[in-house]
Amino acid sequence: MDQHEITTAGPLLDGQGNLREAGYAKKMLPVYNRNMIHGNALRIKEWDYYLVMNGQFALALTIADNSYMGLDSISFLNFWENTQTTKSPMRLMPLGTTGMPASTAEGDCASGGRGYSLLFRREEDKRVLFAHMDRFQGQDALDANIELMDEPEESMVICTPFNKPGHFYFNQKINCLRAKGKVTVGEEEFMLDPADSFGVLDWGRGVWTYHNTWYWASGSGLVDGVTFGFNLGCGFGDTSAATENMLFYNGKAHKLSKIRFKIPGRRRKRRYMEQWEFTSDDGRFEMRFDPILDRSACSSAVGLIKSDQHQIFGKFTGLAILDDGSEIFIKDFLGFAEEVENKW
Repeated sequence: MDQHEITTAGPLLDGQGNLREAGYAKKMLPVYNRNMIHGNALRIKEWDYYLVMNGQFALALTIADNSYMGLDSISFLNFWENTQTTKSPMRLMPLGTTGMPASTAEGDCASGGRGYSLLFRREEDKRVLFAHMDRFQGQDALDANIELMDEPEESMVICTPFNKPGHFYFNQKINCLRAKGKVTVGEEEFMLDPADSFGVLDWGRGVWTYHNTWYWASGSGLVDGVTFGFNLGCGFGDTSAATENMLFYNGKAHKLSKIRFKIPGRRRKRRYMEQWEFTSDDGRFEMRFDPILDRSACSSAVGLIKSDQHQIFGKFTGLAILDDGSEIFIKDFLGFAEEVENKW
């Protein structure tokens, strides 16, 4: 499929609150201004999500302002012990007061409540993440102090409209961030070494429709000593201008077309822990995915709000082809793939 690349900087939205230009970019060229939104203020969703991991463990941190509901989340997954814990305290009616940054280039965000705090700080050449939560795992508290460095030159930026006026999703995914630091859970310490630990930032701003399902897969690591990663996604909005599928190699982005997620079992009867397959319409991403751990969570409130999540961590094996035809073979490459249904 032909895909439209945004190559010049400019406002994200027009005077009616619609996307000025649908498509993808390799840098943060569109300029987000919350005050330009014309849609229902209760439909605005803004979040920063960080995931760091290595072969031993993963830590996911979220600060989200979804207008009528704020969500702060900490997930810790221990691959060696095959365990996972997620705690997601909610805040009522933040309505944008969380103060989410308008760009990934600058600005901090922080949130907290009884017994927990989160801070994502943007410094000149790195990102610094702090997290604390009392009684995270039983009586044990969780603390994290993490630095993300060596931000690649290019990343995945996408402007996706919905088939409804004033509704859109503006998203940047930054893969292959080298991670260093420490996570403690009770008396246990878990170390992040930038030689083998990587992070991804999922930065999202938009006005969403009520009911949607998304599919997302991501991986970051090394292939023969060179940074390599990928971002795959589909399931919502009008993607006729562009998909968010992209490869990253040595700091440069390589655009993919359509990717099909082949998940075992039918919808509602998935067999998530069996082997998945990924295939592309242009033959440039052909992978199998062997699951290790399912971070599943299903939350609902009064039947009106629901989030049914299955984020599967595992290993990718197969072939990816760069824009110049170079073939990248990976085996047991750590990453995740997810299916999430939201009524929000």
